Amino acid sequence: MIFSSRLIEDAVDAFSRLPGIGRKTALRMVLHLLKEDKDSVSRFSDTISRMRSDICFCPQCNNISDNGPCGICSDPLRNRTIVCVVENIRDVISIESTRQFNGLYHVLGGLLSPLDGIGPDQLQLSNLIGRLDQGGIEEIIMALNPTIEGDTTVYYISRQLRDFPVRITGIARGVSFGGELEYTDELTLARSIAKRLPVETYVNTENKN
Repeated sequence: MIFSSRLIEDAVDAFSRLPGIGRKTALRMVLHLLKEDKDSVSRFSDTISRMRSDICFCPQCNNISDNGPCGICSDPLRNRTIVCVVENIRDVISIESTRQFNGLYHVLGGLLSPLDGIGPDQLQLSNLIGRLDQGGIEEIIMALNPTIEGDTTVYYISRQLRDFPVRITGIARGVSFGGELEYTDELTLARSIAKRLPVETYVNTENKN
């Protein structure tokens, strides 16, 4: 693309860095903003800047939060005996959209993947263990993507938690192997959580195959 304005080119470059946004789409966005009044564009940019500078992470579960514990952890109506372990914040949003889970969450921030340089030290596990030390948690649901990395992470965490008096379960395989929770329809995801199984059931089965 050849631009007559360096400012337009810089704006297109900035938008095209977003995932799934090519330069043509980025150009359409930039041209749309040019049609907006300056106050609207200023509010838009201020909102993005404030989000990035002021957002924080829940000290209990690592979910996003405006300040202190997130809305889920601070909700007195949530079932505090069940913690659902997920890979990232998008998975929290996906499960919450089903409206079928009323427990708490723990966001790992990734999955074990030696090829990508992600080892146990890169996962947010210490505060999960700290929560278990405090007592009151009866079940840990491993709601991780059904992939090799996901199953490896489930196995590793299960080994780390084996000394705690807690039931460890995994979502039922209504979610196909190799799929991602983010792209699973809400009904399938809800059924997978409702029909969860002890982790040993599907880990041992897959190891035999």
